[in-house]
Amino acid sequence: MPPVTGITDLLEAGIKAECLRQKAIAGNVANLETPGYRRIDVKFEELLARVLDSGDEVDLEGTRPELYQPKNTLVKSNGNDVNLEIEMGALIKNSLRHTAYVRILQKKFSQIEAAISTSG
Repeated sequence: MPPVTGITDLLEAGIKAECLRQKAIAGNVANLETPGYRRIDVKFEELLARVLDSGDEVDLEGTRPELYQPKNTLVKSNGNDVNLEIEMGALIKNSLRHTAYVRILQKKFSQIEAAISTSG
């Protein structure tokens, strides 16, 4: 992927990360009672923050969302660490973040459309 050219690239990356996180949450919920299953999550915001804080040109190639096992929840007797309440909270947070990214992107495109229509 070429270096970031603007906010639309960052929003697109965020939307992709939230889509991946949605799948991870769905997988966690589907495996709620699977013995030995460990929940997964998506690491993206930390990676993006590190790249943005570096002051270098932002290249989203090295900022792709990554699946990982947080291993920070209580493990039940069957070796499973999925907690439905945690997953539902993550689902709500993820949905809100995804909606915000999409709305900001829609606003940017509306601004572009308005600029094109007034200049023509």
